[in-house]
Amino acid sequence: MRSSNPVFSRRGFSRDNNGYAGFDAPPQAGAAANPYAGTNPYAQGGNPYAQGGNPYAQDAAQGTQTPPYAPQTRRMTMDDVVLRTGMTLGTVIAGAAVGWIFLTKSLGFAVGAGLIAMVLAFVQSFKRKPSPALILTYAAFEGLFLGALSGAINDVPKLAGAPMQAVMGTMAVFVAMLVAYKTRIVRVTARFTRYLMIALLGFVLLSLVNVLFMAFGGGDGLGFRSGGLGILFGVVGVVLGALCLALDFKQVEDGIAYGAPREESWLAAFGLTVTLAWIYMELLRLISILRD
Repeated sequence: MRSSNPVFSRRGFSRDNNGYAGFDAPPQAGAAANPYAGTNPYAQGGNPYAQGGNPYAQDAAQGTQTPPYAPQTRRMTMDDVVLRTGMTLGTVIAGAAVGWIFLTKSLGFAVGAGLIAMVLAFVQSFKRKPSPALILTYAAFEGLFLGALSGAINDVPKLAGAPMQAVMGTMAVFVAMLVAYKTRIVRVTARFTRYLMIALLGFVLLSLVNVLFMAFGGGDGLGFRSGGLGILFGVVGVVLGALCLALDFKQVEDGIAYGAPREESWLAAFGLTVTLAWIYMELLRLISILRD
Protein backbone atom coordinates (compact mmCIF):
# COMPACT_ATOMS: atom_id res chain seq x y z
CA MET A 1 0.00 0.00 0.00
CA ARG A 2 1.81 3.05 -1.24
CA SER A 3 -0.08 6.19 -0.21
CA SER A 4 0.30 7.99 3.10
CA ASN A 5 -3.04 9.75 2.73
CA PRO A 6 -5.15 8.19 5.48
CA VAL A 7 -8.35 9.04 3.64
CA PHE A 8 -7.48 6.95 0.62
CA SER A 9 -4.59 4.61 1.30
CA ARG A 10 -1.33 4.00 3.08
CA ARG A 11 2.25 3.73 2.01
CA GLY A 12 5.24 2.39 3.81
CA PHE A 13 8.03 4.51 5.09
CA SER A 14 10.71 3.96 2.47
CA ARG A 15 9.98 5.40 -0.94
CA ASP A 16 13.52 5.54 -2.23
CA ASN A 17 14.43 2.93 -4.83
CA ASN A 18 17.70 2.40 -3.06
CA GLY A 19 16.14 2.30 0.37
CA TYR A 20 17.66 3.96 3.42
CA ALA A 21 20.87 2.87 5.02
CA GLY A 22 20.04 0.57 7.90
CA PHE A 23 16.34 0.58 7.13
CA ASP A 24 16.16 -2.62 5.16
CA ALA A 25 19.33 -4.05 6.61
CA PRO A 26 19.26 -7.40 8.38
CA PRO A 27 19.17 -7.44 12.19
CA GLN A 28 22.48 -6.88 13.92
CA ALA A 29 24.36 -9.87 15.22
CA GLY A 30 23.03 -10.98 18.58
CA ALA A 31 19.76 -9.11 18.13
CA ALA A 32 16.48 -10.82 18.78
CA ALA A 33 14.62 -12.27 15.85
CA ASN A 34 12.17 -10.04 14.04
CA PRO A 35 8.82 -10.59 15.86
CA TYR A 36 6.95 -9.67 12.72
CA ALA A 37 8.50 -12.33 10.52
CA GLY A 38 5.94 -15.00 9.71
CA THR A 39 3.08 -13.04 11.23
CA ASN A 40 3.36 -9.73 9.40
CA PRO A 41 1.68 -10.20 6.01
CA TYR A 42 3.93 -7.50 4.60
CA ALA A 43 7.13 -9.05 5.91
CA GLN A 44 7.41 -11.67 3.18
CA GLY A 45 10.84 -11.41 1.71
CA GLY A 46 12.11 -8.84 4.22
CA ASN A 47 11.34 -5.21 4.93
CA PRO A 48 7.90 -4.48 3.39
CA TYR A 49 8.59 -0.81 2.91
CA ALA A 50 11.92 -0.90 1.12
CA GLN A 51 11.82 -1.11 -2.66
CA GLY A 52 14.86 -2.97 -3.80
CA GLY A 53 17.78 -3.97 -1.65
CA ASN A 54 19.92 -1.60 0.33
CA PRO A 55 23.39 -1.92 -1.22
CA TYR A 56 25.02 -1.15 2.10
CA ALA A 57 22.96 -3.84 3.80
CA GLN A 58 24.13 -6.28 1.12
CA ASP A 59 27.74 -5.35 1.74
CA ALA A 60 27.27 -5.89 5.46
CA ALA A 61 25.66 -9.25 4.85
CA GLN A 62 28.66 -10.31 2.71
CA GLY A 63 31.07 -9.29 5.43
CA THR A 64 32.58 -6.39 3.48
CA GLN A 65 33.28 -3.02 5.01
CA THR A 66 30.59 -0.37 4.66
CA PRO A 67 31.75 2.44 2.36
CA PRO A 68 32.74 5.62 4.23
CA TYR A 69 30.25 7.63 2.18
CA ALA A 70 27.25 5.53 3.24
CA PRO A 71 24.52 7.83 4.56
CA GLN A 72 24.09 7.69 8.29
CA THR A 73 20.62 8.41 9.64
CA ARG A 74 19.16 8.21 13.09
CA ARG A 75 16.41 5.68 13.39
CA MET A 76 12.85 6.59 14.26
CA THR A 77 11.69 5.97 17.82
CA MET A 78 8.33 6.17 19.53
CA ASP A 79 9.47 9.39 21.22
CA ASP A 80 10.04 10.92 17.78
CA VAL A 81 6.54 9.98 16.67
CA VAL A 82 4.94 11.30 19.86
CA LEU A 83 6.90 14.58 19.69
CA ARG A 84 6.10 15.31 16.07
CA THR A 85 2.48 14.24 16.39
CA GLY A 86 2.18 16.58 19.36
CA MET A 87 3.68 19.43 17.30
CA THR A 88 1.32 18.77 14.40
CA LEU A 89 -1.80 18.45 16.55
CA GLY A 90 -0.71 21.49 18.54
CA THR A 91 -0.58 23.47 15.30
CA VAL A 92 -4.08 22.25 14.43
CA ILE A 93 -5.36 23.34 17.84
CA ALA A 94 -3.70 26.78 17.55
CA GLY A 95 -5.20 27.25 14.08
CA ALA A 96 -8.59 26.11 15.36
CA ALA A 97 -8.47 28.71 18.12
CA VAL A 98 -7.78 31.45 15.56
CA GLY A 99 -10.53 30.19 13.28
CA TRP A 100 -13.03 29.97 16.13
CA ILE A 101 -12.31 33.55 17.27
CA PHE A 102 -11.89 35.37 13.94
CA LEU A 103 -13.47 33.31 11.13
CA THR A 104 -16.74 32.06 12.61
CA LYS A 105 -18.65 34.80 10.81
CA SER A 106 -16.58 34.44 7.62
CA LEU A 107 -17.17 30.88 6.52
CA GLY A 108 -16.00 31.75 3.01
CA PHE A 109 -12.47 32.17 4.36
CA ALA A 110 -12.90 28.98 6.37
CA VAL A 111 -13.87 27.01 3.27
CA GLY A 112 -10.85 28.47 1.49
CA ALA A 113 -8.61 27.34 4.33
CA GLY A 114 -10.13 23.87 4.10
CA LEU A 115 -9.45 23.67 0.36
CA ILE A 116 -5.85 24.81 0.88
CA ALA A 117 -5.42 22.16 3.58
CA MET A 118 -6.78 19.48 1.23
CA VAL A 119 -4.38 20.49 -1.54
CA LEU A 120 -1.42 20.50 0.84
CA ALA A 121 -2.42 17.05 2.11
CA PHE A 122 -2.46 15.71 -1.45
CA VAL A 123 0.91 17.30 -2.20
CA GLN A 124 2.49 15.69 0.86
CA SER A 125 0.88 12.35 0.01
CA PHE A 126 2.70 12.22 -3.32
CA LYS A 127 6.05 13.63 -2.18
CA ARG A 128 8.96 11.23 -2.02
CA LYS A 129 9.94 12.41 1.46
CA PRO A 130 8.03 14.03 4.31
CA SER A 131 8.30 17.83 4.49
CA PRO A 132 7.94 19.18 8.06
CA ALA A 133 7.15 22.69 6.80
CA LEU A 134 4.47 21.38 4.45
CA ILE A 135 2.93 19.18 7.14
CA LEU A 136 2.80 22.00 9.70
CA THR A 137 1.35 24.39 7.11
CA TYR A 138 -1.33 21.82 6.34
CA ALA A 139 -2.04 21.52 10.07
CA ALA A 140 -2.43 25.30 10.42
CA PHE A 141 -4.94 25.59 7.56
CA GLU A 142 -6.79 22.48 8.70
CA GLY A 143 -7.07 24.03 12.14
CA LEU A 144 -8.43 27.29 10.72
CA PHE A 145 -11.11 25.37 8.84
CA LEU A 146 -12.10 23.12 11.75
CA GLY A 147 -12.13 26.01 14.23
CA ALA A 148 -14.29 28.30 12.09
CA LEU A 149 -16.74 25.52 11.23
CA SER A 150 -16.94 24.37 14.85
CA GLY A 151 -17.52 27.93 16.05
CA ALA A 152 -20.33 28.44 13.54
CA ILE A 153 -22.00 25.20 14.62
CA ASN A 154 -21.59 26.05 18.29
CA ASP A 155 -23.36 29.39 17.72
CA VAL A 156 -26.53 27.56 16.71
CA PRO A 157 -28.55 27.35 19.97
CA LYS A 158 -29.66 23.74 19.57
CA LEU A 159 -26.12 22.66 18.58
CA ALA A 160 -24.25 24.46 21.37
CA GLY A 161 -21.62 22.15 22.82
CA ALA A 162 -21.53 19.83 19.80
CA PRO A 163 -17.88 20.61 18.96
CA MET A 164 -16.76 19.69 22.49
CA GLN A 165 -18.74 16.46 22.27
CA ALA A 166 -17.00 15.70 18.96
CA VAL A 167 -13.59 16.35 20.53
CA MET A 168 -14.35 14.00 23.42
CA GLY A 169 -15.69 11.42 20.99
CA THR A 170 -12.54 11.64 18.86
CA MET A 171 -10.37 11.06 21.92
CA ALA A 172 -12.52 8.08 22.92
CA VAL A 173 -12.25 6.55 19.44
CA PHE A 174 -8.46 7.00 19.48
CA VAL A 175 -8.05 5.33 22.87
CA ALA A 176 -10.45 2.50 22.00
CA MET A 177 -8.65 1.73 18.74
CA LEU A 178 -5.24 1.90 20.39
CA VAL A 179 -6.35 -0.66 22.99
CA ALA A 180 -7.96 -2.83 20.31
CA TYR A 181 -4.78 -2.73 18.23
CA LYS A 182 -2.38 -3.41 21.11
CA THR A 183 -4.48 -6.36 22.32
CA ARG A 184 -4.72 -7.63 18.71
CA ILE A 185 -8.50 -7.46 18.69
CA VAL A 186 -7.95 -5.57 15.44
CA ARG A 187 -5.26 -7.11 13.22
CA VAL A 188 -3.94 -5.25 10.21
CA THR A 189 -3.43 -7.73 7.39
CA ALA A 190 -3.14 -7.38 3.63
CA ARG A 191 -6.81 -8.33 3.24
CA PHE A 192 -7.87 -5.88 5.96
CA THR A 193 -5.98 -3.07 4.22
CA ARG A 194 -7.33 -3.92 0.77
CA TYR A 195 -10.97 -4.02 1.89
CA LEU A 196 -10.60 -0.83 3.92
CA MET A 197 -9.15 1.02 0.92
CA ILE A 198 -12.08 -0.10 -1.23
CA ALA A 199 -14.56 1.05 1.44
CA LEU A 200 -12.80 4.41 1.81
CA LEU A 201 -12.80 5.01 -1.92
CA GLY A 202 -16.51 4.23 -2.14
CA PHE A 203 -17.27 6.51 0.82
CA VAL A 204 -15.33 9.43 -0.65
CA LEU A 205 -16.91 9.01 -4.09
CA LEU A 206 -20.41 8.96 -2.58
CA SER A 207 -19.59 12.10 -0.60
CA LEU A 208 -18.38 13.89 -3.73
CA VAL A 209 -21.49 12.85 -5.66
CA ASN A 210 -23.64 14.12 -2.79
CA VAL A 211 -21.82 17.48 -2.85
CA LEU A 212 -22.43 17.78 -6.60
CA PHE A 213 -26.13 17.07 -6.16
CA MET A 214 -26.29 19.68 -3.39
CA ALA A 215 -24.48 22.25 -5.52
CA PHE A 216 -26.50 21.81 -8.71
CA GLY A 217 -29.75 20.26 -7.49
CA GLY A 218 -30.22 22.13 -4.25
CA GLY A 219 -31.54 20.69 -1.03
CA ASP A 220 -29.73 17.90 0.78
CA GLY A 221 -28.43 16.16 -2.30
CA LEU A 222 -28.75 12.40 -1.88
CA GLY A 223 -29.78 12.73 1.76
CA PHE A 224 -26.42 11.85 3.30
CA ARG A 225 -26.47 14.92 5.55
CA SER A 226 -29.76 14.50 7.39
CA GLY A 227 -32.27 11.97 8.64
CA GLY A 228 -31.76 8.27 9.07
CA LEU A 229 -29.55 7.94 6.00
CA GLY A 230 -27.36 10.77 7.26
CA ILE A 231 -26.97 9.06 10.64
CA LEU A 232 -26.00 5.78 8.95
CA PHE A 233 -23.54 7.56 6.67
CA GLY A 234 -22.02 9.36 9.65
CA VAL A 235 -21.58 6.13 11.63
CA VAL A 236 -19.89 4.49 8.63
CA GLY A 237 -17.55 7.49 8.34
CA VAL A 238 -16.54 7.24 12.01
CA VAL A 239 -15.96 3.47 11.73
CA LEU A 240 -13.80 3.92 8.63
CA GLY A 241 -11.77 6.62 10.38
CA ALA A 242 -11.29 4.37 13.40
CA LEU A 243 -10.05 1.53 11.20
CA CYS A 244 -7.64 3.95 9.52
CA LEU A 245 -6.14 4.56 12.96
CA ALA A 246 -5.21 0.88 13.04
CA LEU A 247 -3.29 1.39 9.78
CA ASP A 248 -1.54 4.40 11.33
CA PHE A 249 -0.54 2.33 14.36
CA LYS A 250 0.76 -0.43 12.09
CA GLN A 251 2.76 2.10 10.10
CA VAL A 252 4.41 3.41 13.28
CA GLU A 253 5.04 -0.07 14.67
CA ASP A 254 6.65 -1.37 11.49
CA GLY A 255 8.67 1.79 10.96
CA ILE A 256 10.25 1.47 14.41
CA ALA A 257 10.75 -2.29 14.04
CA TYR A 258 12.51 -1.95 10.68
CA GLY A 259 14.60 1.06 11.65
CA ALA A 260 12.99 3.77 9.53
CA PRO A 261 14.92 7.05 9.39
CA ARG A 262 14.01 9.58 12.03
CA GLU A 263 12.53 12.00 9.49
CA GLU A 264 9.80 9.46 8.71
CA SER A 265 8.23 10.21 12.10
CA TRP A 266 6.82 13.30 10.37
CA LEU A 267 4.98 11.03 7.96
CA ALA A 268 3.51 9.10 10.88
CA ALA A 269 2.44 12.38 12.53
CA PHE A 270 0.86 13.54 9.27
CA GLY A 271 -1.13 10.32 8.91
CA LEU A 272 -2.41 10.42 12.48
CA THR A 273 -3.39 14.08 12.19
CA VAL A 274 -5.36 13.61 8.97
CA THR A 275 -7.14 10.56 10.39
CA LEU A 276 -8.08 12.32 13.63
CA ALA A 277 -9.37 15.33 11.67
CA TRP A 278 -11.48 12.93 9.58
CA ILE A 279 -12.96 11.31 12.70
CA TYR A 280 -13.68 14.70 14.30
CA MET A 281 -15.50 15.95 11.21
CA GLU A 282 -17.63 12.80 10.94
CA LEU A 283 -18.48 12.90 14.64
CA LEU A 284 -19.37 16.59 14.46
CA ARG A 285 -21.67 15.94 11.52
CA LEU A 286 -23.24 12.93 13.24
CA ILE A 287 -23.83 14.81 16.49
CA SER A 288 -25.33 17.75 14.59
CA ILE A 289 -27.80 15.42 12.83
CA LEU A 290 -28.75 13.67 16.07
CA ARG A 291 -29.32 16.98 17.89
CA ASP A 292 -31.13 18.71 15.05
